[in-house]
Amino acid sequence: MTDGRNGQRTLVLLRHAKAEPSGDAPDAERSLTARGHADAATAGAWLARHGLLPDVVLCSPARRTRQTWHDVAMGMSGSPAEGGPAGSAPAVRYEATAYDALPDQLLELLWTVEPTAGTVLLVAHNPGISLLSALLDPQRADPDGLRTTDLVVHRPTTRWADLAPGNAPITGRHTARA
Repeated sequence: MTDGRNGQRTLVLLRHAKAEPSGDAPDAERSLTARGHADAATAGAWLARHGLLPDVVLCSPARRTRQTWHDVAMGMSGSPAEGGPAGSAPAVRYEATAYDALPDQLLELLWTVEPTAGTVLLVAHNPGISLLSALLDPQRADPDGLRTTDLVVHRPTTRWADLAPGNAPITGRHTARA
């Protein structure tokens, strides 16, 4: 069995969409704003248009990242329960280690992806998600990091288990603003 689809792997990093400010509730319970919901759906539509439909989704369990993923899925297919343009549903893993993670922790999480996965979407938080992008491609990474709902497309040159600093060049990016 080959590694990824046709031997190619794609990693899409997504910072969660715009969330409500911190209040009395715990940080992990912050919800998306109306703009955040719209931006996430726009990001999903962009992924679908560019054929970047994930086989695997790794998502922080925080409310704002789960809502971001749900809205991205809606944008990709029109409804998460339908096949639509997205085809079959990806394997979704809500990973506690993705919340408040350092870039090395996110990299270790990516090492656990099934070798046959062609496209992986990682939905997480700053600063970890921005620092991971910079770690994977220091020359092309945005020095200001990822803004809310920013997508960065990396093309790893190795298997998931061998992903390391500098071996996943950035080949595209998108900022979803509804």
